Amino acid sequence: MALSESSRQSLLPSYLYSSPSSQGLDLQKFLQRNPSFTSSPSPSPSNGVPKAFIVPAPSEPGKIEMYSPAFYAACTFGGILSCGLTHTAVTPLDLVKCNMQIDPAKYKSISSGFGVLLKEQGLRGFFKGWVPTLLGYSAQGACKFGFYEFFKKYYSDIAGPEYAAKYKTLIYLAGSASAEVIADVALCPMEAVKVRVQTQPGFARGLSDGLPKFVRSEGVLGLYKGIVPLWGRQIPYTMMKFASFETIVEMLYKHAIPTPKDQCSKPFQLGVSFAGGYVAGVFCAVVSHPADNLVSFLNNAKGASVGDAVKKLGLWGLFTRGLPLRIVMIGTLTGAQWGIYDAFKVFVGLPTTGGVAPAAAAAPAQELAKV
Repeated sequence: MALSESSRQSLLPSYLYSSPSSQGLDLQKFLQRNPSFTSSPSPSPSNGVPKAFIVPAPSEPGKIEMYSPAFYAACTFGGILSCGLTHTAVTPLDLVKCNMQIDPAKYKSISSGFGVLLKEQGLRGFFKGWVPTLLGYSAQGACKFGFYEFFKKYYSDIAGPEYAAKYKTLIYLAGSASAEVIADVALCPMEAVKVRVQTQPGFARGLSDGLPKFVRSEGVLGLYKGIVPLWGRQIPYTMMKFASFETIVEMLYKHAIPTPKDQCSKPFQLGVSFAGGYVAGVFCAVVSHPADNLVSFLNNAKGASVGDAVKKLGLWGLFTRGLPLRIVMIGTLTGAQWGIYDAFKVFVGLPTTGGVAPAAAAAPAQELAKV
């Protein structure tokens, strides 16, 4: 009986295992030296002992088993790096974008917006609010990517191999939406403080004084005042981000790249991840932009409602104000996120994302390989 490759530990003595370079253990010689092991008849037709019986070694040290707790932990940490670092890096763009949404009369364009910030706050002003950005989006990235991998596998198992392959896009959409609901709960408090710090001059220098001041002003529940608009922005964004990325990468490997994914080099696969992520990011920006305008407006104005935002911005402004800058920002951001996330997965020995069927669809082949 062969031991499963997924087992990391075994009750069998270590000397029964074969290493990748060994030729196997001859059990006949072993049993001849230990007669007690041959007291019962052998089930083989000749009542003898097989000449050689190899027990596969456990997984190699350092190799992470797919869909194990270590796998989800690695995806979670990759999400922290992916979202935390990228959102912090584009803080200047985010700062200009938020101010264009709140005060379009003062921040009329991207170039003039940077000019106004430079004149009023200096170079340091471009990274105002970077601490709540780093903490908030690190927490969001941990939940977004970690839970996406979990829900994608979970929903694939529920659907079964046939339907998981047939309706894989629905599984990507459901898995990403489920993950983002949780991720936004982690993000919302830091997002509220970030927007207030970035768009209200003199409100606070950063997180250390901004968070207590915000809580004193609007209470702890005020930190979650923008949760519904945040869901409205982030859930469609994330659904588009993951489903379109998976689809784009699959199409690239199927139609544009002559070499199968598993035969492509890791650097090449990471390039595909960045390209697929950038294109997906453009779609994300368009889909989620109206809700992004609402989040910025509500977190900036005390006691404001969605109706107030629509009345002031107008429907056209709600869909278009700050959109070109956000397309550039989100496209670059999303491409970089997928690049960093997959680079970390490769670093720890995991395959890159996309280009393969959902986990449940591949299960029969895996089971056959073990027979």
